[in-house]
Amino acid sequence: MNYKDSGVDIEAGNAFVERLKKKAPTIGGFNGMFKVPSGYKEPILVSGADGVGTKLNICMVAGDYTTIGIDLVAMCVNDVITCGAKPLYFLDYISTKKIDDRLDQIMEGIIKGCEIAGCELLGGETAEHGRFSKDYDLAGFCTGIVEKKKVINGSSIRPSDKVIGIASSGLHSNGYSLINDMLWRHKLFYKKGYTEAFGGGEMRDPSPTPELLTPTRIYTDVVERLIKETCIVFGMAHITGGGLVENLPRILPEGLQVRVDYNSWPLPDIFKKIQLAGEIPEEEMKRVFNLGIGFCVIVPDNCVDLTMKVIGDDCWVIGEVY
Repeated sequence: MNYKDSGVDIEAGNAFVERLKKKAPTIGGFNGMFKVPSGYKEPILVSGADGVGTKLNICMVAGDYTTIGIDLVAMCVNDVITCGAKPLYFLDYISTKKIDDRLDQIMEGIIKGCEIAGCELLGGETAEHGRFSKDYDLAGFCTGIVEKKKVINGSSIRPSDKVIGIASSGLHSNGYSLINDMLWRHKLFYKKGYTEAFGGGEMRDPSPTPELLTPTRIYTDVVERLIKETCIVFGMAHITGGGLVENLPRILPEGLQVRVDYNSWPLPDIFKKIQLAGEIPEEEMKRVFNLGIGFCVIVPDNCVDLTMKVIGDDCWVIGEVY
């Protein structure tokens, strides 16, 4: 008996690392090293870790893992930049039952995500666990840097400050446990692939909807432009699980609240489909999904016009602090 008999192919793992080295030369050692950039007087390192959750189920249904790596990078990077930090490097952890072609697709997405975010893929770990493991699972880790005196932490937020919402690219990587349950119950996007993968009732359409695989938007470029243009930004929030309802309060000083006008931006059709198909109450939609707003910045009233000009067309004044 040998390791391969138990489901772990060391040669396949080594071959994968060699292929990856051609695209990310820093990969392959026991650790990754990164020189702290010069020009900082009091540099603060900012770290974040996240995953992509059950969006992986949709990848399995579609047989398409090419964009899920972008999601992984985005979920980590978008958290790190909320304090004004510049992403420096990213590491991944991938657990799999068996190394196969899907791993190459995942890594292509991770490399692409790092390119978009402007950070380096410094290293990671791929663990093949054989027959005693479930299918793929992903986790990501990002480190950024910011000058201590330039940290944006929400402490300067005051009543009458405005909340500017920036468009999401769709569902991003949140709410997929509900999406999966709806697919299972045939309440949303009747798809053959889902019932084949997870069991269930009658099989219908042959392919999953691409809307469910749209990768999470990475907001690094927006934040960098805002900082470069010297806009006064008092706080930033990445709108993930919990929606605007739970994520905006995380950056408010004690005693302050925010009033959001949910009619101030166009609700993307994907969320309308989900709400209608699942007969989901409005308040539940607000707590589960981003509803078309993936990132928010809080600025004083007299900086709204400049901030929106720097961001571009895909933003709206969606609320006010009180």
